[in-house]
Amino acid sequence: MSATDIDSLGRTSDWSGVRVVVAGFGVSGYAAADNLRFLGAQVTALDEVAGEERAEKAELLETLGATVRLEPGATAVLPDDVDLVVTSPGWKPTAPLLAQAVERGIPVWGEVELAWRLRDPEHPAPWLAVTGTNGKTTTVQMLQSILRAAGLRAAAVGNVGLPIVEAVMDPEPYDVLAVELSSFQLHYTHSMSAESAVVLNLAEDHLDWYDDEPDGHGGTRTGMESYAADKARIYERVQRACVYNHEDPATEAMVAEADVVEGARAVGFTLGMPGPSSVGIVEDLLVDRAFIEERATSAAELCTLDDLASTAPHFVANALAAAALARAHGVSQQAVRDGLRAFRPDGHRIALVAEAGGVTWVDDSKATNPHAAQSSLRAYDDVVWVAGGLAKGARFDALVVAVRERLRGVVLLGRDRQVIADALSRHAPDVPVIDVGADETGDPMERVVDAAAGLARSGDTVLLAPGCASMDMFLNYGARGDAFAAAVHARIARNDQT
Repeated sequence: MSATDIDSLGRTSDWSGVRVVVAGFGVSGYAAADNLRFLGAQVTALDEVAGEERAEKAELLETLGATVRLEPGATAVLPDDVDLVVTSPGWKPTAPLLAQAVERGIPVWGEVELAWRLRDPEHPAPWLAVTGTNGKTTTVQMLQSILRAAGLRAAAVGNVGLPIVEAVMDPEPYDVLAVELSSFQLHYTHSMSAESAVVLNLAEDHLDWYDDEPDGHGGTRTGMESYAADKARIYERVQRACVYNHEDPATEAMVAEADVVEGARAVGFTLGMPGPSSVGIVEDLLVDRAFIEERATSAAELCTLDDLASTAPHFVANALAAAALARAHGVSQQAVRDGLRAFRPDGHRIALVAEAGGVTWVDDSKATNPHAAQSSLRAYDDVVWVAGGLAKGARFDALVVAVRERLRGVVLLGRDRQVIADALSRHAPDVPVIDVGADETGDPMERVVDAAAGLARSGDTVLLAPGCASMDMFLNYGARGDAFAAAVHARIARNDQT
């Protein structure tokens, strides 16, 4: 098939002659392969990783007529007869399979692009799309809670919850979808037209994925510029509202440059007092000056700060962004309040572990980059900061400068801890630093907790906000947070017995 024919494919098209390679066989890859086979496409799924669960899914798909190869080397060479490649998120464009597809002129879609094209034309649930360096999952889950409080059949999908392909192919149509999108997913998305969208914030992350590259004008586009450009894709073709962060000018610039549907509005959110066409804070109230007729002179109350599970600034900002998207969809003030009141964040997000001896222990293991860690640290006055792991190419100088007055001390662990130690040495040389990685005996998190307890004073918060990914020492950020909590409780129990 020609690229033009492929570009016209959708939910009601005849897929029977379409030869599709699905790159990656994780959650989204399996969902794509399964639904493409259901539509009649000739599917070949390839991945370098097997495992028991994947083997079971592969066997199921093979009984349905798909070809599945899960073995080292399976993704080295693109098969000869291919009309379309559907890639899982996280696959770099330089991966051999994708690079060969581009060289041969074969279209490459992400799962998000596939899902957008597979929406039911008779019941095309609108998408309320969320991206940003940090806060995506919390915002999307808040948004889901608000939409359900309004009586809508809604789901959090994408980079959280259901794969988007599964949601759009559900026999019972959704009223609206809250869609979390990573930069990886947006990189391979070309035609999505969200009803409304937000970029929550922009900071360095995933720079190990984005390489510097020629800009086509004799210069170089940095990895950070490429990362930002992928984030900005979420605003393209927006139909109702482009929501941006007043405190992050880069997000407003993205809105100004976006090619949107005529009539789409720019709507800001701020932790300060909002102007017209914004949502924000007045005293202890979250208020709307964007979606009411009297917005030039008045504000509509959405909820109080006490209605939220946390008053940490980044948590409040996420609530405002979710409220703005919901209000753009036409949701009532009451539903916003009820949805935010009902919402409780997932574990390992500014989660209270314990309070003992005047010291508060908090698990924010989900803070896997410097921007997230900085947001978490700024929620507390006097902090013993637990940090380190896989830095993913990020730098920590700006973070240290921003929070150094709050730091009682720092405990470092993980492979790239020296990157943080160097930033502390440059910008906060008087802050005590304990590197538990220098001692390889015993449980590392027990050493972390003991070291932190030695630095903390009554009134301090010991905060696990690593600023790094976890996979150098732990299965995932959840396992890291669980290990921290277990070590805290074990220390408290030992002290109670003495």
